[in-house]
Amino acid sequence: MLFFKHHSQLLHIGGDPYMYKHPITGPKKFGRPKFSSKSKPSFGGAKKFKRNNNRPKKRGFSERIDFSRFIKKSQRIEEKPYVSKHTFMDFPFHPQIHKNIARAGFIDPRPIQDQAISSIIAGKDVFGMANTGTGKTAAFLLPLIEYISKHRGEKVLIMAPTRELALQIDSDFRALGFGLGIFSVACVGGLPIMRQITEIKRGVSFVIGTPGRIKDLIMRKVLDLSACRSVVLDEADRMLDMGFHDDMVFILGKVPKENRQTLFFSATLSSEVKKLTTEFLKDPVFVSVISGETAKNIDQDIIRTRSKEEKLEKLYEILKREGSNKVLIFREMKHSVDSLTKELSHMGFKVGCIHGDKRSRERIRTLDLFKKDKINILIATDVAARGLDIPDVTHVINYDVPQTYDTYVHRIGRTGRSGKKGIALTFV
Repeated sequence: MLFFKHHSQLLHIGGDPYMYKHPITGPKKFGRPKFSSKSKPSFGGAKKFKRNNNRPKKRGFSERIDFSRFIKKSQRIEEKPYVSKHTFMDFPFHPQIHKNIARAGFIDPRPIQDQAISSIIAGKDVFGMANTGTGKTAAFLLPLIEYISKHRGEKVLIMAPTRELALQIDSDFRALGFGLGIFSVACVGGLPIMRQITEIKRGVSFVIGTPGRIKDLIMRKVLDLSACRSVVLDEADRMLDMGFHDDMVFILGKVPKENRQTLFFSATLSSEVKKLTTEFLKDPVFVSVISGETAKNIDQDIIRTRSKEEKLEKLYEILKREGSNKVLIFREMKHSVDSLTKELSHMGFKVGCIHGDKRSRERIRTLDLFKKDKINILIATDVAARGLDIPDVTHVINYDVPQTYDTYVHRIGRTGRSGKKGIALTFV
């Protein structure tokens, strides 16, 4: 049987739908379709196809994204600035922590910090919902650092969905916990596990990592969570999306239930997240500072193209425009990331890329170059879609349409941060 990649390869003759001209062998005629009595087709809905609901949904079959949702002008409505009920000095932190807060450039608590810190200090379970880039990392790190400074024998476990986010949390911990003699270990895949094992054996108070590596260290009987009093699940919805449910449940089962404080942070409230919160949180304080589907200060638009060549040309035009100072480009496939990186590099752009097949050291180095403006274009898969705090990204470009609208929201959340204007463009 002959298969054709596109209908344009079949040239119908004389209006007969069964006559066509094969591009190589010439005119031929289709036979009318024949069906056995055992497998008759259903035209017009005689028998409906039943979906297996356990299968992951694919775009184009079950979820057709409305491209009009990618078009939205930033709102220039003057909003009243959030007035925090507290100042950082109101929180009973160690003097060194207050020095670290000032050194980090924090002035007034952001909404999630203002509303969550007091409850965390009081030892309550908290379920926090906040848009990406709202300062939730400091919201849980500051009170937990304060607690450990007074309870040196206890541990804090922080789980994050990606290596990049876990390493960023670890970096934030080192800044906010500076000078207190409290140490952490980043437990992520792609970095030498023996070094992580050595640091754990040497003694650390904060274990920050991805579920896969943390579970591996538990199975090796290296990581003992019996002294763990506080657990944080950051981007819990993303961890569930990535298939970490069983690992998360396994790890939480290794932490003593008595006097445990559990903190969940998520940008969405799915049924799976609700189930986990019901199972593992005790009378949680619910804090929500969700402001909408997408940031109000992001200009969103689509770009229509008809060919790969035109698509690349239009991307080139965007990247050469004045104001395209720091651009994050998303692609769906790892090999597509690599190929576009080569194309733009040949055009003379300062470009780097990250995806799941890159070694951790290379991903860390590339992200650092992007943050420090050594390169001004970063091409990535969705490993960069959540949690990463990269300052001053002017544009997010979806070179490939994201699989879901939720992914789209997280991708474009890399720009328009801290009240600055951003631009999000999607090629369709």
